[in-house]
Amino acid sequence: MPDLYPFARRILFSFNAETAHHLTLSGMKAARSIGVLSGLTGGGESPAQPVEVMGLRFPNRVGLAAGLDKKGEAVGAFGELGFGHVEIGTVTPRPQPGNEKPRLFRLKEHEAIINRMGFNNPGVEGLLENVSHSRKGFSGVLGINVGKNFDTPNEDFLSDYLDCFEAVYGAADYVTANLSSPNTKGLRDLQSADTCRDLIRKMQEKRDELRPKYDGKTVPIVIKIAPDLSDDAIKGLAEVFSETQVDGVITTNTTIERAAVAGHPLENEAGGLSGAPLTEHSTEVLALLRSEMDQQIPVIGSGGVMTAADAKAKFDAGAALVQVYTGLVYRGPELVREIAELPE
Repeated sequence: MPDLYPFARRILFSFNAETAHHLTLSGMKAARSIGVLSGLTGGGESPAQPVEVMGLRFPNRVGLAAGLDKKGEAVGAFGELGFGHVEIGTVTPRPQPGNEKPRLFRLKEHEAIINRMGFNNPGVEGLLENVSHSRKGFSGVLGINVGKNFDTPNEDFLSDYLDCFEAVYGAADYVTANLSSPNTKGLRDLQSADTCRDLIRKMQEKRDELRPKYDGKTVPIVIKIAPDLSDDAIKGLAEVFSETQVDGVITTNTTIERAAVAGHPLENEAGGLSGAPLTEHSTEVLALLRSEMDQQIPVIGSGGVMTAADAKAKFDAGAALVQVYTGLVYRGPELVREIAELPE
C-alpha cells in the first residue's frame, strides 16, 4: 500500500500537539483491534535482523523511545509498525497529572518538539494493568522506563526507583532508570557519579532479591542520560558504568539548549527539545561515552534519529540499538522500516 502517513500527518498537525498525540494512540489501538493497522500503515514489514543485546533477543535494531506511550496502552500497536522493541513510561510509583497545559509544542521548521510533560502517567499499577492487555501479540522486547514522583524529595529518590523496579520486574524485559528528564525539578541532579553509582548498586541488589521469585529471570538495568552534560561529567559516568557493570546506557534524553532553534517563536518555551536540532550533539555524546566506557556495555542511541542516515551515524559511533520518537512524528512508520533495513 502507498504510505498514507503524510496525509494523516497533515490532519494531525491541524490539532495542537498533545491532542494529536492522543488521537494517534487512540486511532492506532482502534485500527489494531479490528485488524487493519498493518494495512493502513504498511507496518509489520521490517526485515528480521535479530540481534542479541543485554542477553535479550531483539527482532531488529530499532525501537520506540520512552515518552510516546507513557501509559503502556499501545505496545502491540507499535509492534505492528515494525519496532523491534518498545520502551514505555516514564512511570512513577503513584499516578500524577504532569505539568500544566499547554506542555507540548511542534517546531515544524526545525523538525523538532519541545515538551514539558512532567511524567504524566497512571502510576505503576495502572501501567501494568494496561500492559496486560496491550502487550498481547507483541513478539518484541518490552522496556519499562521508571522515575520518581515530582513531590518525592531527591534525598528519598531511591525508594521510588526501587519500588517501580520491583513492581515492573515481572512484566519488563529491561528497565530504564530515567535520571535525565528536564521536566521534573531536580531530577538531573541525580546524574552525579556518586548518586548514579548508588542507584545502580541498589537496583542490582534488588534484582538479586527478586530473581528467585521470578524463576531466575534477570532483568537488565539501563540508565538514560542527558545530552547537556560536560565532557568531564560524561567521562565520570563512564567510569561508574564500567565499575558497576550496568547492563546498558541510553544516550540521550532531550536537551535544554536552544541555540539550534534561536529566533523561533517557541524557543523560550520551557522543556526538553528533541528532533533534528539534537541529532549531531546526541551522537557526539554517544561516541564519547562509547570511547570511555567498558566496550562490553551496550549503548542505545536515541535523540534526533530522523532518517536512516542518522541511525547509521549512531551505529557507526558504537550504538547497538537506536530509538526514535520525534522522527516517528515527522516521518511516520516508513522511518522504522528504513532503519530496520540498514545492513549490520
